[in-house]
Amino acid sequence: MKRVFVIILFISNISKAQQWQAEIFTGVSGYAGDLSEDFNIRTLGPSIHFNLNYPLSNRFVFRGGLGWGKIKGSDQFNKTDLKGRNLDFKSQLFEASVCIEINLLTPDLFNSYPYVFGGIGLFHFNPYAYDKNGTRVLLKPLSTEGEGFPEYPDKKNYHLWQPCLPFGTGVKKSLNDKYEIAFELGFRKLFTDYLDDVSTTYVDQETLFFHKGEKAVEMASRNNSFTPHLAGEIRGNPKKKDWYYFAGLKLLMKLGNGNEGRMRF
Repeated sequence: MKRVFVIILFISNISKAQQWQAEIFTGVSGYAGDLSEDFNIRTLGPSIHFNLNYPLSNRFVFRGGLGWGKIKGSDQFNKTDLKGRNLDFKSQLFEASVCIEINLLTPDLFNSYPYVFGGIGLFHFNPYAYDKNGTRVLLKPLSTEGEGFPEYPDKKNYHLWQPCLPFGTGVKKSLNDKYEIAFELGFRKLFTDYLDDVSTTYVDQETLFFHKGEKAVEMASRNNSFTPHLAGEIRGNPKKKDWYYFAGLKLLMKLGNGNEGRMRF
């Protein structure tokens, strides 16, 4: 029992000295890509994140965390002739990241202050859509653009785990010595154009049927016309990678005793 007490006391003292901070973020997640010409509030989904922060100094904060969100896109939200393409998708996002926050004002002197952040992350996605019978269909296994087919050697299979570069900005406000609130807007630079399963061109329907079957043909070309798309016809824009982003409020709680004095203006 004495050893347990010493260990608990040691951990408590470390926590007080280091002033670790836990935070919870709730807000919305959004997407920008081949199925989103403009921002549309209907593409937003819920999001939640948990982070653990460690201040390296008054200006620099290390943070690591896990996040979840839902995104979607649809040609029905577009205003140009892309509406006739009639493609759509939905996906959940699971993200792990580590970042450095830079306070643009000294927290010891100001009650409210802006900050910026940047880092690296890893995320998982899995785009899906609904067929004409209303059945949920995962799109990646269908190779809707011929990914991995020997007939299209330039179209490689994409992976559902991908790296990302988180960055963004926010504003924090101290409530007392233990709690802070913040508004944060964060973007994710991606290295894939298949977040929405749309990137390049349509493939030959007979080739697609041979490799993946009737369902792949149905989900690859969902236009409202009876005329099938020709192989090589533009389906997406591979020159512009997809993005996703988060916006919302955070509640931050200091894990130490929070008794050190802070002069604010």
